[in-house]
Amino acid sequence: MPNYPHPIIAREGWLFVAVTLSAAVATSVWASWPWALLCWTAALFVLQFFRDPPREIPSDLTAILSPADGRVVTVERAEDPFLKRDALKFSVFMNVFNVHSNRSPVDGEVREAWYHAGKFVNAALSKASVENERNALWIRMKDGSDITCVQVAGLIARRILCYVKGGDLLSRGQRFGFIRFGSRVDLYLPLSAVPKVSVGDKVYAAKTVLAQLG
Repeated sequence: MPNYPHPIIAREGWLFVAVTLSAAVATSVWASWPWALLCWTAALFVLQFFRDPPREIPSDLTAILSPADGRVVTVERAEDPFLKRDALKFSVFMNVFNVHSNRSPVDGEVREAWYHAGKFVNAALSKASVENERNALWIRMKDGSDITCVQVAGLIARRILCYVKGGDLLSRGQRFGFIRFGSRVDLYLPLSAVPKVSVGDKVYAAKTVLAQLG
């Protein structure tokens, strides 16, 4: 399970940070300044991409929290392709400057997890939800409500990491995965949920309330 003392820099990026910082230091000593500048720029980009700040989690247990940092690109009624039901769909698009840790939107049990290979089209497009590589979690809350949380790869993102499986218990705000270099997360909620955000809003994982359970 992905509970560990908060490292500030996500563990998924430690190797990338070490390599880019080593290259930056080496070029500063042995190469010309243009190469050193390029390497330091790359190192700073990697550092900001893999930052993983702690979050204060809202105490309201009826609140559905954002599973990702980014901007809301979809709030609509849609079919949940995994549970085959009508649902309220939210999509959060993450660009390369957002934090890319994914966190559980609710307390609940992972009933099942599905992985689907797929394409790598722009994650901001609606068709990415059904065409791109994706990993979905079916989470059942204590009151019996079902939530489907889907990590979707993007144009640049080529690695979806998910650390939970069927039978695991998740706490609200718990870190469960990571997606490298730009992507989106879709959330399918019961139709009784009341939206608290609109398309275009900026949201933060485990901090922003996307919807309230009715």
